[in-house]
Amino acid sequence: MTDFQDDAQLDTSQVEDQRGRRVAGRPLAVGGGGLGIVIVIITLLLGGNPFGGSGTGGLGGLSDLNSNVIGEGAPASDIATVCKTGADAEHREDCQAVAYINSVNTFWESTFADYTPAVTVFFTGSTDTACGQATSEVGPFYCPRDKKVYMDLAFLAELRDRFGAEGGSFAQGYILAHEYGHHVQDILGVLDKIGDDRTGPQSAAVRSELQADCYAGAWAGNATKTGVVAKVTPANIADALSAASAVGDDRIQTATQGQVNPEKWTHGSAAQRQKWFRSGYDSADPRNCDTFAGSI
Repeated sequence: MTDFQDDAQLDTSQVEDQRGRRVAGRPLAVGGGGLGIVIVIITLLLGGNPFGGSGTGGLGGLSDLNSNVIGEGAPASDIATVCKTGADAEHREDCQAVAYINSVNTFWESTFADYTPAVTVFFTGSTDTACGQATSEVGPFYCPRDKKVYMDLAFLAELRDRFGAEGGSFAQGYILAHEYGHHVQDILGVLDKIGDDRTGPQSAAVRSELQADCYAGAWAGNATKTGVVAKVTPANIADALSAASAVGDDRIQTATQGQVNPEKWTHGSAAQRQKWFRSGYDSADPRNCDTFAGSI
């Protein structure tokens, strides 16, 4: 369990809580072949993009979908009422996520002069985004078209149950910090440079994902300086490394196909993801996260 500053004031304005709301229209049809939804989880997990189009970590290229809307009668969110302090984050998973989001935004605001805080959308089932309609099966992702992170909070259990990650709460911090790493890349123009170089062990897509892992590590190395996280323990880092390893391309391919094909990689191997998170954490400096130079 992560130890938060009990008196830290949580800023719920950095979250849009759409949980429990229904989205009109048909869900986005994704996947195909024998793997179906599993392919989508693998590809979009922590920022992939199986649909092509611009950007990384979102659903770019889905320009012809229906313009669906949130259904009427959706219950009002009570997150601002229940998530007020760091003490609340130690007792509720949604407040915990708010705390991590606040911490990550604070880190980047203090590190990067051009940074603009991004909002995270909590949803269940499905939701509309500027990148198209998404279902919870796609996992957390960043949409560069609306500058928002999207996450179904049930994903942590999915990561644990389906992909064998450890269940510690700091894994959620890693996941969110990774997606906010894509937001930083978006501001810097990195996502625009990926183009069609989206598969292969040395591809721009893999390099961008590993950089987002490194950025997540840099946040972890500075988390206690943000006034939200009280301390980061070796067990916390082990949880983050376990989550990073669980979504390595080689582990996913082995689990779903029985063999590893690096030419199909979009995120990097389990070892690479751990390496770059650890690099960011050990240096606590995002300037050491240049995954685009040399071999990775």
